[in-house]
Amino acid sequence: METSVEIRLLGPLALQRGGQPIALPPSRKLRALLAHLALANRPLSRDALCELLWDLPSDPRAELRGCLSKLRGLLDGPDRRRVLTEGDAIRLDLADVSVDVLELDRAAHAGLASLDAAALRALAARFAGEFLQGLEIARSAPYSAWLVGQRRRLRALHAAVLEHLAAALPPDGDDALACLASWLQLAPFDRRAHERLLDALAERGELRAGDEHLAAACRQFEAEGRDAGPLAHAWRSAKQRHAAPRPETQIELVARPDTTRAAPRRASIAVMPFADTSGPSAAGLGGALAHDVTMRLAKLRSMFVISQGSTSALDARGLGAEEAARALDVDYVASGTLSRQGERLRLAAQLVETRSARILWSDVLEAPRRDTFAVLDEIGNHLVAAIASQVEMAERNRAVLKPPNQLDAWEAFHRGLWHMYRFHRDDNEQARHFFETAIRLDPTFARPYAGLSFTHFQNAFLGWGERVHETELAYRSAAQGVLADDQDPAARWALGRAHWLRGHIPESIVELDMSVALSPNFSQGHYTLAFVNSQSGDAQAAIASSDHARELSPFDPLLFAMLGARALALMRLGRHDEAADWALKATARPNAHVHILGIAGHCLALAGRHDDAQRIMASIRASAPGYGIDDFLGAFRFDVEATALIRRVAPQLGWH
Repeated sequence: METSVEIRLLGPLALQRGGQPIALPPSRKLRALLAHLALANRPLSRDALCELLWDLPSDPRAELRGCLSKLRGLLDGPDRRRVLTEGDAIRLDLADVSVDVLELDRAAHAGLASLDAAALRALAARFAGEFLQGLEIARSAPYSAWLVGQRRRLRALHAAVLEHLAAALPPDGDDALACLASWLQLAPFDRRAHERLLDALAERGELRAGDEHLAAACRQFEAEGRDAGPLAHAWRSAKQRHAAPRPETQIELVARPDTTRAAPRRASIAVMPFADTSGPSAAGLGGALAHDVTMRLAKLRSMFVISQGSTSALDARGLGAEEAARALDVDYVASGTLSRQGERLRLAAQLVETRSARILWSDVLEAPRRDTFAVLDEIGNHLVAAIASQVEMAERNRAVLKPPNQLDAWEAFHRGLWHMYRFHRDDNEQARHFFETAIRLDPTFARPYAGLSFTHFQNAFLGWGERVHETELAYRSAAQGVLADDQDPAARWALGRAHWLRGHIPESIVELDMSVALSPNFSQGHYTLAFVNSQSGDAQAAIASSDHARELSPFDPLLFAMLGARALALMRLGRHDEAADWALKATARPNAHVHILGIAGHCLALAGRHDDAQRIMASIRASAPGYGIDDFLGAFRFDVEATALIRRVAPQLGWH
């Protein structure tokens, strides 16, 4: 659809219709309302808008109505309404409206790395000035906080565009140098920008300019109490890399190859203190929540987590989340704003990929305003689960797009996860290959051992390999993971699963309990406790563990198994109607394997839902001909009573 209205938010706010500028009323609050509605991703209530822009007027709703009436005059056409009210909510219909910031956000979400130099130049040109330049409003604290947040976010996006543009341009050209200079103006403590500029100067042979830049950068870093040592090292390396070697130097390099090895890479993240606007009643809660989330993420041991001391120090200096992330040189940054609404606390949180300025996840989380620990549990659990799963997904997707022979240990591990979660025999074999590659590249990295153990577990459990042999391989790989890092919850989890395969149930429970003690947010540890207890242990505990695992990871690749474990526990408790419902939910999940179908068949038969049970059995016969009651019972470790119950109902399913 061709756009007829254009809203420019970068630089002074401007509005155009049909290419012609439209004069805006002088009211700052009306213009701020237009900008806020243009960027809102959902309808906004009148109360929220009044709170944002009107501090203590006699009748804020009347002022809002007046502003909305003027906005309709600016935006609506004779046969086109763009300012829409739906009950108490207000939104803009932007179907035929171009908003510069939204177009930049769409480009970032699609991926800056896929754009060529011309497209990146065009994006960089959109940054015509500061966001809503000159549109500050005194005594409107919520609006001021929103304005500062948007300006920081867009400066980070501008820096990301310039970083990708610098990489797309010839490194020794004048355009690249100008681009790097602009990048450094936006992010003066971004180490990568300094390193790129020093490398470009060395390649051009401008050693004096490089020395001068290094000296100035070192003074700047030291004035802020930052370590400038890496910049000096980068300059020495750049000069050595681009210097014309003498013949004798070439001989020496052949005789003495570089044996240094890069440090193993991990995804890195910083959790910034959450801005707390709730007043004295919640003072300090934003910092406490960030500290708690940082500690929980660190306990997962799946990524490198910046200490809270570093993030708090940068926050105290007034750096926004995106600026701090570049200064810390981390891959991801989590941030948010905490506020009080009635009797509830509300956290607007987001996770940003630093180098692309792409928002990977954002949500609004709420909890009752009870004691601090309750808030930390309710909101903290959601935060940790969302951050961990989104980072893992991003890393998996990045690894899949990279040529296999260029993967480092971290990337090979995540490439293995991508295949592992397909729950297909051929993918399982591919996952095994990538986990073994990761182990070869970094034998100290515990996670690939856990992944390798998982592939052998699947071979044993799903009958893709000889069970005794695969069980031993699963145990051996898990044990090596514990030796590599006995504090990694995934290593303990893998060992617990391997013990279960071997029939050592008490030892399995001990290791699984250890996995969730090491990291209470490790959802797969809670799920596997449900899996083990659902067959021969405490069925009520299995239900609780399954529910907690799903709360921690509601979109987990193993969700089908979490649901199946709950169904088994309900079946053992005699709650057959409930068991049948949960078992059907399990079969509806992607990658539900034949054993999940077997669980559903038995639960449905016990509930007297024979037509549904027969449909499930038809699916089993189609996907796994020859699969029978002995295959089903042989896969699990049911206690005597559960085994008898299953055998009693099996003839109704055509199994004897």
